[in-house]
Amino acid sequence: MDLYRDGTRLQRLDVIAGVDEAGRGAGAAEVYVGAVILDPNDPIRGLADSKALTARMREALSREIKLKALCWCIDKASLEEIERLNVLHATLLAMKRAVSGLGIKPAKALIDGNHAPALDIPVETIVRGDATVAVISAASILAKVARDQAMMSYHLLYPEYGFDMHKGYFTRKHTEALQKHGPCPIHRKTYAPIREAMRSGTGNQGRMF
Repeated sequence: MDLYRDGTRLQRLDVIAGVDEAGRGAGAAEVYVGAVILDPNDPIRGLADSKALTARMREALSREIKLKALCWCIDKASLEEIERLNVLHATLLAMKRAVSGLGIKPAKALIDGNHAPALDIPVETIVRGDATVAVISAASILAKVARDQAMMSYHLLYPEYGFDMHKGYFTRKHTEALQKHGPCPIHRKTYAPIREAMRSGTGNQGRMF
């Protein structure tokens, strides 16, 4: 299959998708996954590991990726999937959905890390791919921006936890908030620190659950 964009021929062999997640290591909310196919004839400057970029840089690059990429998709592993399947398997499932949601079927998928989802196309895992492979960097940025936006919305619902700052990762401030208030509905209840907060009976966790 050949693809065309702006009169330029793109060989099927060149259609490579990058895939990455954001939030797998957090203790709250969903894991977001980005999948993207970049246009080799319309490169994007400044792509890098999303964690190495400022929020403003990520947001600007996310808009540019959505504008210039051949196609992109953002999916997420729900809190229920994370608790039922564990975070790794839930993330792999979301990766599969994100690749399936692309408007163009890629010839190959490049996945950040060392775990691959089950796809019907060849898959290559690349450790630190978000810092070394542009198409994975793009996927990382899409996932990170989408998840950060979601965490800002959760902050409005549960301001006492500081989700606007730590985005659900186990920082000192997050741990202190858990000790004081107990978990809220978006915390991953299968995680050890969350289970401990629930057992301790601290804060408002009894009301939350």
